[in-house]
Amino acid sequence: MKKLTEDIIVSPVGSLDMLSQLEVGKLKDAGHGGMHEIFRRCAVAVLNCGGDTDSARQVYDAFEDFEVELLQQERGLKLKLHNAPASAFVDGELIRGIREHLFSVLRDVVYVSTEIQGHLDTDSTAGITNAVFYILRNAGVMRPRVDPNLVVCWGGHAISREEYDYSKDVGYELGLRGLDVCTGCGPGAMKGPMKGAAVGHGKQRITDGRYVGISEPGIIAAEAPNPIVNELVIMPDIEKRLEAFARIAHAFIIFPGGVGTAEELLFLLGILLNPANARMPMPLVLTGPSSSREYFETLDTFVRATIGDEAADRYRIITGDPERVARQVYEGVARVRLDRRKTGDAYYFNWRLLIDPLFQKPFPVSHEAMSLLELRGDLESHVLAANLRQAFSGIVTGNVKDQGVRAVEKYGPYEIHGEPVIMDALDGLLRAFVAQRRMRLPGAHYVPCYRVVA
Repeated sequence: MKKLTEDIIVSPVGSLDMLSQLEVGKLKDAGHGGMHEIFRRCAVAVLNCGGDTDSARQVYDAFEDFEVELLQQERGLKLKLHNAPASAFVDGELIRGIREHLFSVLRDVVYVSTEIQGHLDTDSTAGITNAVFYILRNAGVMRPRVDPNLVVCWGGHAISREEYDYSKDVGYELGLRGLDVCTGCGPGAMKGPMKGAAVGHGKQRITDGRYVGISEPGIIAAEAPNPIVNELVIMPDIEKRLEAFARIAHAFIIFPGGVGTAEELLFLLGILLNPANARMPMPLVLTGPSSSREYFETLDTFVRATIGDEAADRYRIITGDPERVARQVYEGVARVRLDRRKTGDAYYFNWRLLIDPLFQKPFPVSHEAMSLLELRGDLESHVLAANLRQAFSGIVTGNVKDQGVRAVEKYGPYEIHGEPVIMDALDGLLRAFVAQRRMRLPGAHYVPCYRVVA
């Protein structure tokens, strides 16, 4: 990982270029609620776009001497970058897309710190949903008076070349049908659909195609925003990130992935299992190349063995047919539009979707919290889905997030306890992920950060 030792001055483009003296003071103060450190870490993650590691710790260690300084001038704001990743520059100039991402990070970190934290009751369901709404609105993501057309694509960063090319083919078919794409903004199955959609949009002469990427400070270094993202949003935590996806999506496509993808699927199925959401149309297709059939069979078996057949009824599995996937999604989006018109709900934000606090409250990953998770068959299906989602979130933390990796190194693997039937299903799924090398980037030696205990 090379770095530029010379200082680079960067002017804003496409986003925030004015800050108050109070905001600048908070960002300069390394001890003020962690705001400076959050911005510094997110900034180095964005600048390291295209890096060859999915370990946040490795990124932070490699650029521990990176620093970003705010220069408040009468004509606006500039940033001074010191020891920045060299890959973000061409002939000494910061790549324009990365510069946009850098100031998007600044915009969201400042907004959350000054307008959300301490101002909203984020312990309440309404407060959390309002926080998600305000952050997305401030980022300009929500577009009133625009017909539904945003497809959220989830999938892993550690996928095969065949799976990546397939995700591009699906994105291409979506783009040909005028659909926009939103992903977790990283590489792999998060980049492929955007790349394909960009070509499809180009063929249809769509010049305002949207490629929305939503991340959060804990994961952004492991999954740096890919260069196709033209609208980047940084949510405060994984739970608000997941709710943001659910609120702005008009359809979902899930490609092959690992524990992070399983976490996302459980989040979505868990909220759809709520009786209040039973009649709400939410197109959901699980897809990959024909060679990924076994992956989806394993995932489907896990869902049915844990949260039940009712959950599996909410999705369709289609393999080896990108055009069919796109048609299914396009028709599903049309049903969403009719439903929103009928109920008077906004096209740009799904207010009617009821999300239980179990899915909204941040899960503080620790060895104790992981060991205390209740994974029993007598729980309501949506409660079990919420607890399983937290288990997968903990594994993601132990795999790639800086604080999780360090905790596992210090105290050993997380222990996950539960009833034998559920633990057998969980163990089988995790073993399949390891065998298929879906836990880390190819070539990286994987040591499990967890232990499944019946």
